[in-house]
Amino acid sequence: MKRKRVSSLTSPNNPEGHGLASNSQSHRPQGQSPEKAREYAFLLLKFRLRSEKELLQRLKQKGFSEELCRDTVNFLKDREFINDRVFARGWVASRLKRPFGLRRIKQELVQKGLDREVIEDTFSRAREGYDESSIIKMLAEKRFSKLKGVEPLKARQRVYAYLMRRGFSPDLISSVVNK
Repeated sequence: MKRKRVSSLTSPNNPEGHGLASNSQSHRPQGQSPEKAREYAFLLLKFRLRSEKELLQRLKQKGFSEELCRDTVNFLKDREFINDRVFARGWVASRLKRPFGLRRIKQELVQKGLDREVIEDTFSRAREGYDESSIIKMLAEKRFSKLKGVEPLKARQRVYAYLMRRGFSPDLISSVVNK
């Protein structure tokens, strides 16, 4: 006598087996516990620091409820696992090493959901030791050396576009490239 094999994901309440088995012991779907949300948040933080908004979005994408996401972010914030000021300083430092322009870095921080005050405070510190025009000059020289066989006007256009993509100020780029 052959037995019919039943998937663990199917149940009378969920005949198609879409995702979760029914769980009569809890009012939450499986995986909606605070422990699971914190586990996932710590996994994300293991790879790199994240802003509050970024972590909240990732938890929501994973399927956790709005309330559980907020509770998890508050839990991590209270224990100083996430801090937008620390995140901003680290992000700016890593992006300046690459080197990217201040405009691009600022735009990235806005996209990551940081407060304007946090961004401005971080940038006031970052501008102190960062000479954008010398960085542009160095990058432009390096790029021009790769474009030796290209006609001068086309080479300037390419270098200008390259520096714009890196987030530098158009005025600074123009002044350096035209020299």
